[in-house]
Amino acid sequence: MPGTIFPWRSGNRFALLRDGSTFFPRMLAAIEGAERQVELELYLIESGACSGALVLALCKAAQRGVEVRCLFDAYGSQGLRQADRLRLSLAGVQLRWYNPLRWKHGMRNFYRDHRKLLLVDERLAFVGGTGSTDEFWQPGVAPSLWHEVMVEIAGPLVADWQQLFVHQWQACATRQAWRPRGFSAVKRLPSSPGEGTGWGRLAYADARQHRDILQALVRALCGAERRIWLATPYFLPTWKVRRALRKAAARGVEVCLLTSGRHSDHPPVRFAGERYYPKLLKAGVRVFEYQPRFLHLKMVLVDDWVSVGSCNFDHWNLRFNLDANLEALDPQLTEAVLASFRTDFADSLEISLDAWRAQPWWQRVQQRLWGWLDRLAVNLLDRRR
Repeated sequence: MPGTIFPWRSGNRFALLRDGSTFFPRMLAAIEGAERQVELELYLIESGACSGALVLALCKAAQRGVEVRCLFDAYGSQGLRQADRLRLSLAGVQLRWYNPLRWKHGMRNFYRDHRKLLLVDERLAFVGGTGSTDEFWQPGVAPSLWHEVMVEIAGPLVADWQQLFVHQWQACATRQAWRPRGFSAVKRLPSSPGEGTGWGRLAYADARQHRDILQALVRALCGAERRIWLATPYFLPTWKVRRALRKAAARGVEVCLLTSGRHSDHPPVRFAGERYYPKLLKAGVRVFEYQPRFLHLKMVLVDDWVSVGSCNFDHWNLRFNLDANLEALDPQLTEAVLASFRTDFADSLEISLDAWRAQPWWQRVQQRLWGWLDRLAVNLLDRRR
């Protein structure tokens, strides 16, 4: 796949699935109905009720003759017990682990497979930001502890996701799985399609190429005419993204940022990202912090263009992670994303500039401390390049 940049493809069907109580039953049903093959690529998987149901479905599929391949990140899967690993292997499930941790690897240990992808019979794909943990879903329990979305895809676009999985599956059998050969840096993104339904594109990132997702996002932000709604759990965007958001707000585009509030699995990251609020607020960007649960979804709506997947759009993701996002132009999906954002905005606390200035001193100290550490780490990494 030398220099692969996936094109826009028409004739697809999309379904936005909100929260684990919606998408996990659909994913499990797809695995149970598989006839030929199942491929699963995950960053975070740990033993529990959620993974128990998933492991059972995968084992049953393998035992009835379906080819089942699972590619798990070696760091993110540390919580998957040996008993579950053995159960999968004995059932005939093929397992591969991305970039096992080694002391001698040094900085290479930072490279992680952050993609979330389920493929069934080359006809269905589920993509988004979920992991397989009880935070995302427990059978019979709703709502989940973590708020997330997945997109179910049917149509020609599934073949591109299949190609991406197979490429990384094969790369994991080589010595440089963390830096797969055959993909080169993006030099030119495909032009957006005209009006219509069912248009979609796969945008990906890896250690050799990280500009596909980022370039597509920045181009969309710079061309926005009506709205930019961006949801991310970890708001540590690149300078280009921050500038594009400020410029869009200055020219009258409605720019709304949705991020995690008091519920967060990494509070230092939240504090580090809050240091960007003042400039954004002064430029006219509206900032919303989601209140009920931890907001884990990564989703962008720019006018009618949608991007949803595994990429947090932060500078850590863009340096080290394998990521993949669905980009789509489809009226029904756009309406579903609009409705999802509106529901989440209603469940969020809007942060004003006055409220940010009135925050307690200890919060300001943490913002300065974690922000300084973040800048220090980024500068050190840039020098190593």
